[in-house]
Amino acid sequence: MKGIILAGGYGTRLYPLTISTSKQLLPIYNKPMIYYPLSTLMQAEIRDILIITRGIEQLRYFETLSKYNWGINITLKIQDDPKGLPEAFIIGEEFIGNDSVCMILGDNIFYGCGIEDILIHSIAQMDDLNGIESIVFGYKMKDVSKYAVVEFGSRGNVESIEEKPKNPRSSYCIPGIYFFDNTVIFRTKTLEPSQRRELEIVDLINTYRDDSLLHVQKLPNDTVWLDMGSHESLLQASNFVQTIEERTGNLVGSPLQVAKDKGWIE
Repeated sequence: MKGIILAGGYGTRLYPLTISTSKQLLPIYNKPMIYYPLSTLMQAEIRDILIITRGIEQLRYFETLSKYNWGINITLKIQDDPKGLPEAFIIGEEFIGNDSVCMILGDNIFYGCGIEDILIHSIAQMDDLNGIESIVFGYKMKDVSKYAVVEFGSRGNVESIEEKPKNPRSSYCIPGIYFFDNTVIFRTKTLEPSQRRELEIVDLINTYRDDSLLHVQKLPNDTVWLDMGSHESLLQASNFVQTIEERTGNLVGSPLQVAKDKGWIE
């Protein structure tokens, strides 16, 4: 399983903070934002990771990520003109090779006592050749209208997945982490751009659903998912990390801590 972190884009919703730097290099309490999705992939025991950034920011990422040894391999590639989330699989085609891939958005935090086991189990499910070739997650929220919403049938099957619906059919949205088999490259190349002239992640997921190869795993209610796309959510994420670390003494989103726990470094 390879890993991809999508850290391109212009971060326009965070202007003026992102005029001169990448959103994913902004601080979230005591670490750069990019550390949090990176440590999530490492928790899933993914050690070959591609980070997709704008070309103008690649040197900053290299300086940020090359200082420490975390027992992983990091590759950087450029996306100067973002054309939708699935474009990451075309940019990363050579990196992915013949492997499966997990993509996580660079502005997402996942936290919970069971999240590591859930991620590892998801990879095992795809390796078992049991008809699951794609796994996404269902996260219960009070307001899901800003996200992709998944509708479940009476037997727990996926009835529909709809992007930012005006009338959501459930309270479960899909957070920014996705597991796909190797056909994701071919499937992405067959997608048609939407009205926004972008390739849509929901359209890609639906190709797996249409082929009965999609599994949606509901995350436990105590899982914390934070999407740091606004000034308010940046502050909320920093306050959350500070509270957890000061009260428990446990580090949140620390690649160094994960690498030590996994035994990848001394």
